[in-house]
Amino acid sequence: MSSQLTMSLMSTLEVLLWVALALLFWKKKLRRRFPAMGSYLALRLTATPVLLVFMLDGSLLGSKQTTIAVYFFLYWAVYIASAVLVYFVCLEVFRSALSSLPGLMKLGIVVFRWVVLASLIASFSSITFSHQIVLVIPDAAYRLMRSVSILELCLLAFLCMSMSALRLSVRDLAFGIALGLGVISAGDFALAVGSHASLTDPMQFLNEAMLLAVLGLWVTLVALPEPARKPMLLPVNSTVYRWNEIASALGHTGTQVAVRQSTGSGLLTDVESVVDRVLNKKLEDRKSEI
Repeated sequence: MSSQLTMSLMSTLEVLLWVALALLFWKKKLRRRFPAMGSYLALRLTATPVLLVFMLDGSLLGSKQTTIAVYFFLYWAVYIASAVLVYFVCLEVFRSALSSLPGLMKLGIVVFRWVVLASLIASFSSITFSHQIVLVIPDAAYRLMRSVSILELCLLAFLCMSMSALRLSVRDLAFGIALGLGVISAGDFALAVGSHASLTDPMQFLNEAMLLAVLGLWVTLVALPEPARKPMLLPVNSTVYRWNEIASALGHTGTQVAVRQSTGSGLLTDVESVVDRVLNKKLEDRKSEI
């Protein structure tokens, strides 16, 4: 079997897995819980077969140059849209994982957004716009996806370290989505190490195999019944509970109360009264001894 035929079979299997995943996702009404993930599946379900047809048939639009140009802009448009949707998927996974701690969840989302904004500013500030627009688009898309990929790996590391504290199961769909996105981002980083323009490159096969493994994992998790989340019971003196209460109070004005501050004269008056009581007690003790 030739390498080109193997890649074609793997690409066809990828389309079938996207279809199966999307059907199961909509059948179980998981789009209400993960709307961004549903949009991401819809994008991949529609874009993957179209891009595959353009890739296999170089003269689809009559002229080869026209077909390549349309494929170029279509590919990078899907690539950028996928990066944006994956960011919102990460937000959904974070919300689902910290649903038992609403205060920390809200505070974490604020930090989450500021970190992403700082990462985007740092990434796009080094783009050279002196080139043609055709060369700027891939550079900007790669930097955007790189920022989102780092976010995916950080989210996966956070969930792995806090699974026990958050009562998060390995079979939880939120953890499964984070694990799959982390594997995909690791494959993208491995593919970006060198220039792998050929579809028959070994790294292309490795990246496609990792994607198929992730799709198989997601299909399995969605098809199987998800275990119920264990309730999180925290003692009142728990540090996590205190931080959750503090985070819940941030940004809420609540009712205003008047706090009386003691002035200097009031403090002196209190001291004088205490001294008088001590002296009076000593005088009474002396009188009783006499």
